[in-house]
Amino acid sequence: MATKTVKVKVYNLEGKEIEAINLDSAVFGVEDINPALVHQVVEAQRANSRQVLAHAKGRSEVRGGGKKPWNQKGTGRARHGSSRSPIWSGGGVTFGPTKERNFSKKINSQMKKKALFMCLTDKVNENEFIVVDDLKFDKIKTKELNIILKKSPVKKAKSVLLVLKAKDDNITKSARNIENVKTILADSMNVYDILKYENILIDKEAVKKLTETYKK
Repeated sequence: MATKTVKVKVYNLEGKEIEAINLDSAVFGVEDINPALVHQVVEAQRANSRQVLAHAKGRSEVRGGGKKPWNQKGTGRARHGSSRSPIWSGGGVTFGPTKERNFSKKINSQMKKKALFMCLTDKVNENEFIVVDDLKFDKIKTKELNIILKKSPVKKAKSVLLVLKAKDDNITKSARNIENVKTILADSMNVYDILKYENILIDKEAVKKLTETYKK
């Protein structure tokens, strides 16, 4: 991990710079970015969140077919034990997709943490990690949040990840109807969302929470 000083500007809700703060270089100042590791973590995260939807019934799951269709011998026809055989119309499916499939991938927690730090570092380096002094609403205010976003340095961003220190329904519901804006808790940060959203908007308290959570 790097030991360089990482400093970012802090803005008020009017979009004006009011101060600068130092970020923990272990989290926001990684020197060696490894794209292959980041890719591996993203693939694992996507695989682990994948739902198994397709399921074809096998012969044991298809309804009916308990009785032998006809006698074993004497009919001149081929032997059959059940009309639910895969070679019968309406029978089970051979080698079809089943709900027992498992797409999950294991990945070391330290690898996930390193990839997270790399992505956060990249956001800081690209000036896409925007810190505001304080972000609190006393009620749901979608229009006001929209104004704050337009006044802040993220105004030209195509998408924004809004990072909160703790659960706040007023902010979450205010952001719900704004296109390409997502809220997430500081202790639930993940590589996929950081890469998906162009800018991160976070207040000073959430920065502390993020650092305390992952620098363990």
